[in-house]
Amino acid sequence: MIRQPSETTAKVKKIRMLIAGYPGIGKSTLGLSAPRALHIDIDHGIDRIEPMYRRPYIQPQSYDEVLNDLIPENLTDFDSLVFDTGGKLIDLMKPWAIKQDPKNGKRDGSLSLQGYGFVGREFTRLMDYCFYQLDKHVVVLFHAVEDKDGDATRLRLMVEGGTKNSVWLPMDLGGFMEMFGNDRTLGLSNCERYYAKGTRGINGVLKIPALQPGDPNTFLTRLFEQYQKKNEADAAAFAEMNEAYENAMKRGQEIIAAVKDADSANINMSLFKDIHHALTSERELKVAWNRRVKELGLTYDAETHAYK
Repeated sequence: MIRQPSETTAKVKKIRMLIAGYPGIGKSTLGLSAPRALHIDIDHGIDRIEPMYRRPYIQPQSYDEVLNDLIPENLTDFDSLVFDTGGKLIDLMKPWAIKQDPKNGKRDGSLSLQGYGFVGREFTRLMDYCFYQLDKHVVVLFHAVEDKDGDATRLRLMVEGGTKNSVWLPMDLGGFMEMFGNDRTLGLSNCERYYAKGTRGINGVLKIPALQPGDPNTFLTRLFEQYQKKNEADAAAFAEMNEAYENAMKRGQEIIAAVKDADSANINMSLFKDIHHALTSERELKVAWNRRVKELGLTYDAETHAYK
């Protein structure tokens, strides 16, 4: 069904986010700052998180376990699903993919080219399922590694094959954690060092406040609230423009309907030019006006600035 932009609503939008960084930089703690998070601890690293920042968790041993655990009746107490890590999730997908179709694997048990494509599509499908059907925020954590690009050093996700490109596709936000002195940062804009993804005005390099004893771990919760406020502001601004558009279209259609001959076209022409337009109203009404005068067989005289 074709829908118009005016039908867009400011309902609470769940967010899909990718966070990458070196081991030990605090990705898990940051990921678990998402609202009411379930920790999908595929990396089995919960013991490395300060006890006060731990959240309810599962530790699936296979991809089938992931699928069996992530069902609506198990997730009523959670708003966010934190996959720790995305690389380990893809590792679980590999034997599952070969089981689905032996052509997805090679004799040595590794993925074939077809298998990498299959896993990439399954990753996207899982993200879509968690986002659209389960209606959860999704945070996926990845380890980062350095690559040499000439004299420059670039950060990339620690993911094998072409799946490293697929994992970015479903994401609304994504970037790399780094240390600058004693400060941890999250970069959400492309730069020479890495690819990143920012939307809704959330971009650039964000400083992650150091957690002191007793501090709540709420960085992503607050970031997601900021994203939602921007979403609501954009929707409100569009609603105002859309109202102006509707008024312009109504006024223009009334004027065009009053055009019956050359005299009425000349009388209404100035009224037509005085319409206050919004969005695409000017273009649409000009098309409608030209169609009307053509139907009436009228021509415009550039010297007299009138129809005849």
